[in-house]
Amino acid sequence: MKISILLFASIKEYAGTNIISINIKDKSTVADLKQEIANHLPELKDLLPTALVSINHEFAFPEEKVPEDAEIAIFPPVSGGQEKPTIIEIKSEPFSIDEVMANIVGPSTGAMCVFSGIVRAQNDDVTTNNNLDIVEQLNYEAYSPMAETKMYQVASEVRSRWPNIYGIAIFQRTGSLEPSHQTVMIACTSAHRDSGIFEAARYGIDRLKEIVPIWKQEIGEKDSTWVKGTYQPDKNDVKQI
Repeated sequence: MKISILLFASIKEYAGTNIISINIKDKSTVADLKQEIANHLPELKDLLPTALVSINHEFAFPEEKVPEDAEIAIFPPVSGGQEKPTIIEIKSEPFSIDEVMANIVGPSTGAMCVFSGIVRAQNDDVTTNNNLDIVEQLNYEAYSPMAETKMYQVASEVRSRWPNIYGIAIFQRTGSLEPSHQTVMIACTSAHRDSGIFEAARYGIDRLKEIVPIWKQEIGEKDSTWVKGTYQPDKNDVKQI
């Protein structure tokens, strides 16, 4: 069946319209509806997990069926609380710490901890035996849709362990990078330095290396090698929906 959906606030802004029409299967649930909206408008995928749905002016829940000829609306949680910013991005271009700060600093922010990885030319990592001694380039490859999902999971885990963290930014670069270029950055902000902010940033980068599907290839003058990881995810690494 074909349905029309009213959009409000930030969801309307990201979609560029206040109403959309999509086709859904008969007996689809609200959860199915959100998935179809994500398929129809991928730019809304980061907003949909927390978005609210109403059917005929009443809140609707994931397991409820979507009836025909109903007035359906989707919108963010209503104003009244302060949403903590989470910035996730995978891109080939460099990122700016100043730009990141502007997005994760709030009125009560008094501390920021940043970890930024860079390409090193001389490889002295003794923990692996497949690395080149001299690196001229690193080539980063990401399974981007899954990587973004798992990066949001990392941010969620950070918040569950350190609830006083305000803003979180996780940036990962892809493509060919030369020595001294940034590769990854994790930044956390909070009101005070003793809020767990150092531990949160450290956990973030360590966790990213475990569960986010990103690989790097070391390229030397005459040879190249893909750096092999050892971590094997288990059921505890699956995000609980």
